[in-house]
Amino acid sequence: MSTLIRPFQIGPHRLANNLILAPMAGITDRPFRTLCRRLGAGLAVAEMVAANTALWGSRKSLRRLDYRDESGPISAQIVGSDPAQMAEAARLNVELGAHIIDINMGCPAKKVCRVAAGSALLRDETRVARILEAVVAAVAVPVTLKIRTGWSPAERNAVRIARIARESGIAALTVHGRTRACTYGTPAEYDTLRAIRAFVDIPLIANGDIASAQDARRVLDYTGADAIMIGRAAQGRPWIFGDIAAGLASGPVHPSESPNAPRHWIKDILREHLESLYAFHGDYAGVRIARKHIAWYCRHLPGAARFRDTINTIESASEQLRLALAFLDRDHDDYARP
Repeated sequence: MSTLIRPFQIGPHRLANNLILAPMAGITDRPFRTLCRRLGAGLAVAEMVAANTALWGSRKSLRRLDYRDESGPISAQIVGSDPAQMAEAARLNVELGAHIIDINMGCPAKKVCRVAAGSALLRDETRVARILEAVVAAVAVPVTLKIRTGWSPAERNAVRIARIARESGIAALTVHGRTRACTYGTPAEYDTLRAIRAFVDIPLIANGDIASAQDARRVLDYTGADAIMIGRAAQGRPWIFGDIAAGLASGPVHPSESPNAPRHWIKDILREHLESLYAFHGDYAGVRIARKHIAWYCRHLPGAARFRDTINTIESASEQLRLALAFLDRDHDDYARP
């Protein structure tokens, strides 16, 4: 067994492996988290919720805060800029069932940065310390932190933030290898993560442009990180965690890698995913949320763009499911697993 794939500890929680699903707004709901964990993720972080609890009354927020019947450990992510609000949000999430609190200081979205939250906080190291200390003091569960490497390439301060995190009692640090100013078209860089590992003794999770076992091996070897976090590469590929685990361990071929298995195997996963979306969100919301997932599952198949246009007009859950499964059943001679 390779030492690159191994159990990972966050506070008292011993995860089965060091492969983590990143929190993604509108994507990592309970059905997707459950599926990714079943297919090999050691941990799946929930969608971020605003620290301002006055905003928690919406149907969307209530679903994001619904951790019932979810196997643990449950990691809930909060975002905000006020230390007291962040502490209260952490306490309430723990009351709702969260076992780990993750603090978002990496979101690059304008609406988040505009209120001095997310990655905008990286420009205010004093406030970063106040928030981390307040949240750690507020709850008896481990608190983790997710950041970018800085505000811009000229303002990379992740090493200093990592030191603040360690001194504040943060249990693990995730670093996305881009600054807030970098778009996803800019390749992630790992020199900053390597520097954190050299100068700061804190459990480190690497994130950014990891889409295969080869990527994971390269990043873990270069940075010395303890774990990896996967976001966009899991969209339409919830089995990526099993693929990477098998690749890192040089173990048996994962079912999705077998040339004779993919079609029926992926079809069963898609059915499970869609049915869980309808059950959790209800047919109306479930159908709309499912559209993007169906597009991701099918994007590498011939005719996917035309099929996406069709599936986006369907209002019925049963019809959406039927058409999605039928599309996977088509004779795609040039089908290739991503």
